[in-house]
Amino acid sequence: MTATRGTRALLGVLFLAAATVGTWLLWLGWDDEYTVDAQTGATSGPYQAWQMIGCVLTLVLLAALAGTRLSPWLVALVMTVAFTAAWSWRAASTDDSGLWAVGGVLVLVGMAAGSTAVSLAARRFGRR
Repeated sequence: MTATRGTRALLGVLFLAAATVGTWLLWLGWDDEYTVDAQTGATSGPYQAWQMIGCVLTLVLLAALAGTRLSPWLVALVMTVAFTAAWSWRAASTDDSGLWAVGGVLVLVGMAAGSTAVSLAARRFGRR
C-alpha cells in the first residue's frame, strides 16, 4: 500500500509539530528556576546559554531536514506555531505580570524568521 502525497505531507507535518514541541521540552521545558547574582542582586534565566544553543541547533536541524521534504512555507508555519504555543503555554502559566506576551511575540517572530530562512535554504541547496 502506498501513501498519497497528501498523506505523506500530513504525516510529515504531524511529525514536525511533535518534534518541534519535543525540542522545547528537551531543552527548555523543564527549567523554570531563575539565578540571582549574590553581589549585584541581578536576576537571570531561567535558561542557560548551553540550553539555548542546543535548542537553536536542534531547531535548525529540524527545519533543514523538513525543508527538503515539505514546502518551506509549511515548515515555517508548523514550527513557528508549535514552538510558540509550547513556549507561551509555560510562560503564561508562570508569569503574573503579563509580560510573557511580549516574549511570546519575540519567540513568534524569531521562529518565523529562522525556520523560514533555514527551510528555504535547505530546499534550495537540497535540489542541487
